[in-house]
Amino acid sequence: MFDASHHERILIIDFGSQVTQLIARRVREQGVYCEVVPSQRAAEAFAAFKPNGVILSGGPASVTDLDTPRAPDMVFEADIPVLGICYGQQTMVAQLGGGVESGHEGEFGRADIEVVEDSKLFDGIWEKGHKYPVWMSHGDRVTALPLGFKAIAVSEGAPYAAIVDEARRYYAVQFHPEVAHTPDGARLLRNFVREIVGLKGDWTMAAFRQEAAAKIREQVGSGRVICGLSGGVDSAVAAVLIHEAIGDQLTCVFVDHGLLRKGEAEQVVTLFRDHYNIPLVHVDASEVFLRELSGVSDPEQKRKTIGRLFIDVFDSEAAKVGGADFLAQGTLYPDVIESVSFHGGPSVTIKSHHNVGGLPDRMKMKLVEPLRELFKDEVRALGRELGLPDGFVGRHPFPGPGLAIRIPGEITRDKLDTLREADAIYLEEIRRAGLYDVIWQAFAVLLPVKTVGVMGDARTYDNVLALRAVTSTDGMTADFFHFDMNFLGRAATRIINEVRGINRVVYDVTSKPPGTIEWE
Repeated sequence: MFDASHHERILIIDFGSQVTQLIARRVREQGVYCEVVPSQRAAEAFAAFKPNGVILSGGPASVTDLDTPRAPDMVFEADIPVLGICYGQQTMVAQLGGGVESGHEGEFGRADIEVVEDSKLFDGIWEKGHKYPVWMSHGDRVTALPLGFKAIAVSEGAPYAAIVDEARRYYAVQFHPEVAHTPDGARLLRNFVREIVGLKGDWTMAAFRQEAAAKIREQVGSGRVICGLSGGVDSAVAAVLIHEAIGDQLTCVFVDHGLLRKGEAEQVVTLFRDHYNIPLVHVDASEVFLRELSGVSDPEQKRKTIGRLFIDVFDSEAAKVGGADFLAQGTLYPDVIESVSFHGGPSVTIKSHHNVGGLPDRMKMKLVEPLRELFKDEVRALGRELGLPDGFVGRHPFPGPGLAIRIPGEITRDKLDTLREADAIYLEEIRRAGLYDVIWQAFAVLLPVKTVGVMGDARTYDNVLALRAVTSTDGMTADFFHFDMNFLGRAATRIINEVRGINRVVYDVTSKPPGTIEWE
């Protein structure tokens, strides 16, 4: 959908790292457009994308093994800056004639590096002769540099923790600057993008808004579009952008699956019908979803069932509207990346994304996905650019399957009603304490566990509610939020007193990893 040819751009070649997305986020934060491509498709992507610079990601392979991935030779023949990170450093060294060895202890976790030479990569950040904390995660290490390179930083486990060939503008680091555990990492990446590659930063939501609208008009022509609203920010922003581009050629279909938070369905209807005057079909399909989810307790089956029903409802509504040529979705860039693995096939499934992967053959509509190149915070920025209320675009992330994955086990209407009330009280207390915008995501989980309690001198045997709140910058990693115990006590007391069927409240103190943010 988005045409990058009018903008400065960085290509990130992915060798399978779990945190490659973070590299992209750090680059985008500098106002520079970038894309991530698996290494085995890098040659064709490089030729088509024509980047101003390239970043080689980390990865789990060893360059000392046979048939492990390499960067395309054209990357090193194009006379553009290249930055290698971890495995990216190792393959750069190996491909340019240096040495890499495996089998030693490696470095994992926090480490200190000492700067031994000045470099453009460190300008204004690190000084020669000083030590700085970084995050390491490597088994292999560089043992000999290619001709033209020199070491600019060392660590106890890596004699070439950072290296450079200034003449060819090749830079490489053994540590991970993209993660928050390397405190100055984002600034190092800024130096590479802005000072070394020399980009000014022309990636703005204002520019994206205009260009995306033009692309939508070009794709759709005089056709009609149905946009599926889920109640979340992504589909809402997509709908407003498309409406700006093609007006009444758009009809929004809001499928109320009965799995939203308290008051959200009413908020969506009011926003689109009253505020934006966008044609809206409101389908209350809660009975259908609840019936199909009856007896389903496996989280992956829940997701797939909800995704299938979503498509079924759209198919039915498209027939009623008549003449729809396109279906719009709020697919985001992380969904796209996670659904295409480094090996080019289906990735190891952590969670299914119900809006990635196309449509059933019986649906004759083409997809319009105007947010496909954006990360979540960019979607929020675009929403504000389009004039959506801040209280709407600033809401915490909410999963497509909704409350279904916040009720481990079977879903029932009573459980949903109980969870809605408890979750609303929890979020109300968070807002009242002025913490909502400090927390990345907060929600309640209704557990399939009952415990004994005493209420009014009578024995109870009711449900346990878990409270979850995390801090994060991108959702890739997260830490639990450190509430004051008085806050937790106050929230728990209100929930137990005001929500029938709950007699115990617990707080989840698991970080990501090892846990995920959602429970299912």
